[in-house]
Amino acid sequence: MNLQRPNSNDVTQTCNRSRNIAPGSGICTRCIDGCRGNCEVFKATFRGRELIYPGPFGEITAGGDKDYPVDYSHLNIMGYAMGAQGLPEGVIGDPDTATFPGVNTETSYGWEQKVKMRIPVFTGALGSTEIARKNWEHFAIGAAISGITLVCGENVCGIDPGLELDKKGKITKSPEMDRRIETYRKFNEGYGEILVQMNVEDTRLGVAEYVKKKHKQNTIELKWGQGAKCIGGEIKVKSLDRALQLKKRGYIVTPDPTNKAVQKAYNAGAIREFERHSRLGFVTEEGFMAEIQRLRNLGYERITLKTGAYPMRELAMAIKYSSLAKIDLLTIDGAPGGTGMSPWRMMEEWGIPTFYLQAMSVEICEKLAKKGYRIPDLAMGGGFSAEDHIFKVLAMGAPYFKAVCMGRAMMIPGMVGKNIAQWIEGDDLPNTVSQYGSTPEEIFVCYDELEDKYGNQMEKIPLGAVGIYSYSQKLKVGLQQLMAGARSFKLATLSRKDVAALTEEAAKVSGLPYIMDAYREEADAVINA
Repeated sequence: MNLQRPNSNDVTQTCNRSRNIAPGSGICTRCIDGCRGNCEVFKATFRGRELIYPGPFGEITAGGDKDYPVDYSHLNIMGYAMGAQGLPEGVIGDPDTATFPGVNTETSYGWEQKVKMRIPVFTGALGSTEIARKNWEHFAIGAAISGITLVCGENVCGIDPGLELDKKGKITKSPEMDRRIETYRKFNEGYGEILVQMNVEDTRLGVAEYVKKKHKQNTIELKWGQGAKCIGGEIKVKSLDRALQLKKRGYIVTPDPTNKAVQKAYNAGAIREFERHSRLGFVTEEGFMAEIQRLRNLGYERITLKTGAYPMRELAMAIKYSSLAKIDLLTIDGAPGGTGMSPWRMMEEWGIPTFYLQAMSVEICEKLAKKGYRIPDLAMGGGFSAEDHIFKVLAMGAPYFKAVCMGRAMMIPGMVGKNIAQWIEGDDLPNTVSQYGSTPEEIFVCYDELEDKYGNQMEKIPLGAVGIYSYSQKLKVGLQQLMAGARSFKLATLSRKDVAALTEEAAKVSGLPYIMDAYREEADAVINA
């Protein structure tokens, strides 16, 4: 494992002064009285709780960098010199018919009424964070034109400055939620959907009722947790008035904005921000089933669930309860995850890492399947960014896993595309971009393709959305190539035999064959024939 430095990281904008670091504490081996900084202990001396979070908060995304003993790089993809599975009915595989552009990357999820996606990828929950708000048009339109599902995360209504509530504290108007749903739907073409996610506060405010009545939503997502943290979601706000408003709406706000000493410190400039937190959920089978029935009574055709990097007990509960409740999609999010809104040390040190969590999931699914349970469609989240990640997750998780959930990786092209538009306007393109040209048509390899498809509507598609589409096409073509090499021409034909473990430890964790044993029996059959 690589050296971890718990007292110094770019996300907290800290660093050690000394070249020599105590591995356990991350403190310099020679700590000098008079040091001018800037390790985390030094900075926390005067900024305190601010050092818990990556910064500058709301302007960055951040992901944990702990190097776990086993991860997906410890698997390799198997390729074969014969055969072709998943070709269209009646087509016999040969060099002219089994070509990689013919690989079908479409997937679907749902208990009965299926939702199709053009590639087996969808976005992580983009909720009440500032990053999501200010980039929403790029993210939403990009997901829609790519034919993938977009998850509108928790607390969007609760922090909406334009939120209006009735006398019972239920939502009557939420312009921000309206904007989010309507933006995605403008370009949705029947592939993917927008999911609205709910936590404790969302449920109390009546989010499910509002989006069903106002927007005729067919799908709603419940949330048990996520891979980056084991507490409720949080954001930071800069003004005292905003902090007081959110506290009045029922959120936990720290430090307490109603406290006179806190107000004095804020007015003096010492306190510059407040944290808004969501509450912890408490899961029981009875309560979960009751909530599912309540949502079905509201008219929801599909209900999905997002759970986090909890240990095996909670994971078993999530899969079994989802089976009993006929959940349409269960997304399992592994550690470290994160989009930059989680406590940094929690992101680094809490939860079950993604690889281990998926291995547990497969084990639980197989046990439940043997007992006669129908396993709901599953998706895996937690640190994915490339086509080989998608292949490995779907193969290792076959036949239960249908898609991969991407957080930061799907956000980056949206932000890059947005920035390219600003750089073009300001005549300030960096060389990394200008080497390809100075106009969108020259820079974006997929621009002409989209312009041909959308015509005059192209002016309504921001360059961040073009960026997400371009990235999605890279994932699609890369996945097609890997699948063709494995002789699988549709996702349903991928199997656990299509990946092998590079180390015995990875084999033990995953239950996959060690690479020196993969296809050994088949090889012996060839030798002995």
